[in-house]
Amino acid sequence: MPVKIFRPLTPSTRYITISDYSDITKSKPEKRLVVIRKKTGGRNNYGRVTARGIGGGHKQKIRLVDFKRNKHGVEAEVSAIEYDPIRTARLALLTYQDGEKRYIIAPLGLKVGAKIVSGPAAAPDLGNSVLLKNVPVGLPIHNIEMIPGRGAQMVRSAGSAATVMSVDGGYAQIRLPSGEIRKVNENCYATIGQVGNSEHENVVLGKAGRSRHRGIRPISRGVARNPVDHPNGGGAGKSKSGGGWQQLTSPWGLIAKGYRTRRKTKESNRFIVVRRDGRPMKQQ
Repeated sequence: MPVKIFRPLTPSTRYITISDYSDITKSKPEKRLVVIRKKTGGRNNYGRVTARGIGGGHKQKIRLVDFKRNKHGVEAEVSAIEYDPIRTARLALLTYQDGEKRYIIAPLGLKVGAKIVSGPAAAPDLGNSVLLKNVPVGLPIHNIEMIPGRGAQMVRSAGSAATVMSVDGGYAQIRLPSGEIRKVNENCYATIGQVGNSEHENVVLGKAGRSRHRGIRPISRGVARNPVDHPNGGGAGKSKSGGGWQQLTSPWGLIAKGYRTRRKTKESNRFIVVRRDGRPMKQQ
């Protein structure tokens, strides 16, 4: 799916790129598979702002995506490829033999009319949801479960794919898009193929208005504020990286660069074989 570029007739069209949406075959979603997305403005149930820079934006509806793929052994036909406003990937509308319809994340190369199936007996073909222990080594996969039966939690964004490196001792070793190698229970399900809409990374917003359409409001930099308003405010000199004694922080003093927020004693650490930076994980 290519992206469209424009002649630089205005400052925004000089850089702006958009998807051409040529892969979408159906413009309106299934009414039974959507719910209204309520705007929060970044506020919690007390009305207090807990996430800054959120507000406005276009109306959106949440598509109810089937991440469990628990309709085992029932063949489904791909009825349409649809747009989802709240995720980077496209959706495929499945129509099962019994008439039920469900959404799944559309893998790259899946076409309307294709037949797919899920379950322990499913073949490792494009779009099928199969057990990790049945996936051939080196085959690209996405929509990976972390706990059997919970539903897919990993590798769901546009263009991403993981690969199975080995299966041994009840666990499959998977190389994730980040470079991390992780052990996952061999009875977890994964979908064969790479997530579609791989050209999404080439989309450039190009103007402030496109951020506002997404509900993202502008925020002034901390270094541009006064000392009373932000820990990084004030001072005669300018520094993007902090410089000197000053470290870039949040308004509440949490270090913004280099501060590790992951707990060292997190239970899931024992499933990580190689970290994202390429270093082996120290087992507790």
